[in-house]
Amino acid sequence: MKYLFLVFFLLPLFVVSQTNYDLLIRNGKIIDGTGNSWYYADVAVKDGKIVLIQKNISGTATKTIDAKGLIVAPGFIDVHAHIEGGVFENPAAHNYIYDGVTAVVTGNCGNSADDLSYFFFKIDSIKTSINVASLVGHNTVRRLVMGNDNRFATPEEQQKMEALIAKAMKDGAVGMSTGLIYLPGMFSNTAEVMGLAKETAKYKGIYASHIRNEENKVTDAITEAIDIGKAALIPVQISHFKVSGPANWGRSEQTLALIEKARLEGFDVTIDQYPYTAGSTNLGVRLPDWAMAGGQDSLKKRINDSILHQQIINDMLAQLKKYKYKNYSFAVVANHSADTSLNGKSIAAINLQKGRKAGARTEAESILDMMLAGGAQMVYHSMNEKDVQYFMKYPFNMIGADGGVATGKGMPHPRTYGTNARVLSLYVREQKLFHWKKPYAG
Repeated sequence: MKYLFLVFFLLPLFVVSQTNYDLLIRNGKIIDGTGNSWYYADVAVKDGKIVLIQKNISGTATKTIDAKGLIVAPGFIDVHAHIEGGVFENPAAHNYIYDGVTAVVTGNCGNSADDLSYFFFKIDSIKTSINVASLVGHNTVRRLVMGNDNRFATPEEQQKMEALIAKAMKDGAVGMSTGLIYLPGMFSNTAEVMGLAKETAKYKGIYASHIRNEENKVTDAITEAIDIGKAALIPVQISHFKVSGPANWGRSEQTLALIEKARLEGFDVTIDQYPYTAGSTNLGVRLPDWAMAGGQDSLKKRINDSILHQQIINDMLAQLKKYKYKNYSFAVVANHSADTSLNGKSIAAINLQKGRKAGARTEAESILDMMLAGGAQMVYHSMNEKDVQYFMKYPFNMIGADGGVATGKGMPHPRTYGTNARVLSLYVREQKLFHWKKPYAG
């Protein structure tokens, strides 16, 4: 089976008088994004807009495409993106367009532009090829009010953060996101996030959460996100839904059951997912939370303190053991700006390259060396394919690449380029985990 995806920026279904079009796509299977079954029809385009969709359109066109046996569909919406930096380097966003994506939701995992009004102005000025919506990031708001402090917010700070949420929503945000494993959101409590979610709800926004733990405490973290949604009366979307670490492989039925239970109780809870067994985030998540407090300067002081240095290493090894990793071979460098020759290599390989003996403890030392040099973006091979497939079949799941606009730097996760192509080729066509809608009867 082959697929053809046409970018639908506008989809009006009105009849026009002209019979000379710029483009006619004939005989395609139309999947229009409404959730209805596909149907056969032609598509007429004039002046960059779709002007007619119906069977056997009469008229001529400058260009005609015979889409027999192919699918014609609107451009995909990627609900989980991080384009804040890359889109200004590469407004064409080729990696999204070539993967069928014409609209993205950015500002995920608690990190958004500091000033969304200015961000949207800049987006308009560069005339990017993709449509852009943004969430307001909890980590961004907390950093603007509290820095990277390891403490709970005071009532006054809570009010300031809620005011920033309100401003962002008025400026056009579609909701709020959290990244509760990242600075400084990792230091917040549930009450803080709940208060911000309630403010978001006043403006009909959603709550999208990179939850507090995707490993041993994943069920607690999912429950926290759902409880926030229930208290704030706000739709909840749990980002890049997964169970990570060998200790948690096979828990997909348990975690997804929490989503289904909430939905059966009448709460709007959904998930998104990327179709890979490897995730991608920064190198700092391998360190204990307390070591990251205060930012890079504070981290350097702790690493250079002999007593705290050993405590960091011990906590790193305890984390590794808890999740049942033997060493850091599962961690691969996507981009280490201080030494790009390390890109594409695992921490285990880098450790040997440094002349150290193989083993988790010396590998942890190599991680600290890289953190002193500014950290790195990583790819973590941490998931199980059966769990990925189980989530993929869930009807209230959306596909999101969790990527950004490709700029040609480093060795990024393949999801940056091929998320939707992989879903369609592997999970639809080959594995048949789910299927295209059947045509209307008659």
